[in-house]
Amino acid sequence: MKADLVVVKKSQYSLTLMKGGKPIKRYWIALGSNPKGPKIRRGDKRTPEGRYLLDYKKDESGFYKAIHISYPNLADLQRAKALGVEPGNMVMIHGQPNYATEDQTAVQNSNWTNGCIALLNQDMAELWELVDPGTPIEIHP
Repeated sequence: MKADLVVVKKSQYSLTLMKGGKPIKRYWIALGSNPKGPKIRRGDKRTPEGRYLLDYKKDESGFYKAIHISYPNLADLQRAKALGVEPGNMVMIHGQPNYATEDQTAVQNSNWTNGCIALLNQDMAELWELVDPGTPIEIHP
């Protein structure tokens, strides 16, 4: 059963797949090393907050599978322009680094990404099958 919405609650370190308004699967996640608040600029180590699309899948990257989040949206671009900063880009949901040892792929430190949302590899493999490009994602504080 494919998800029709992905809901991330940063404060709870959870990513929930939804179908027809009902949760179908929940995962524990890691975030950027500066997780509180929305992403403002490139390099701030924050995960964006708002509504985006999961717009494409990337199976060859430095991590075990990756799904791109359509950050920045128009509001993010306007905020960055007003502040005179670069908003950043290439925010993904992904698994563990490809160079990780077997022990590291089974246990994940919290808040180790540059602003992406990270899952354990076995969870990322499931998510990969349950989410199609075009699925909306809501990222809440």
